[in-house]
Amino acid sequence: MITVWGRATSANVQIVMWAIAELGLQHNRLDVGGAFGGTDTPEYLNMNPNKLVPTIQDGDLTLWESAAIARYLGAKYGDGRFWPVDPKVRAGIDQWAEWSKTTFGPALLGGIFWPLIGTRPENRDAKALDTAVTRMQGLARMIDARLATGPYLGGEHLTFGDCIFGTLLYRYFTLDFERADAPNLRAYYDRLTQRPHYARHAMVSYESLRAR
Repeated sequence: MITVWGRATSANVQIVMWAIAELGLQHNRLDVGGAFGGTDTPEYLNMNPNKLVPTIQDGDLTLWESAAIARYLGAKYGDGRFWPVDPKVRAGIDQWAEWSKTTFGPALLGGIFWPLIGTRPENRDAKALDTAVTRMQGLARMIDARLATGPYLGGEHLTFGDCIFGTLLYRYFTLDFERADAPNLRAYYDRLTQRPHYARHAMVSYESLRAR
């Protein structure tokens, strides 16, 4: 039984929960973080000094950082599809997973999501938002070209990299901003939405995070 500490509305928790579900692992998720609090208790800090979610416990292993968790789950529990055996194949997927964490994700969440959802309209920096949208359009075209090569980041089958990157797309496609023309990215997202575990764990309403 894997225990997951983290609220369902966290994009990082969603990565972990979707991976767990795709791998068919028994788990228990506890609402921690955000409005639930709990990340600054001595017990939680002993597990995760960053005071962030998610954190998991799998047997005697305690682990935090969502991408690291997804890689661990893939390496321990995944088959050759979810976690490719060939290091070259896996590295090609992992570079896009890393890109989503260092580039696409921060541009979307920090540049667009939180300014639109976490900031009241009258307090938004319109110029900064326009700049972020323009940058996002370029990044979308970049991943769109990659997704022209196959239905998933690894080709024909869903992998750990899709869990790390694809989780972001529910917010990307449901936020109100001018997206780039990226048909391969749209088809990829539509493909993900047909997966029951994606629908359950990634397509989670973020209305509770909206600034009032």
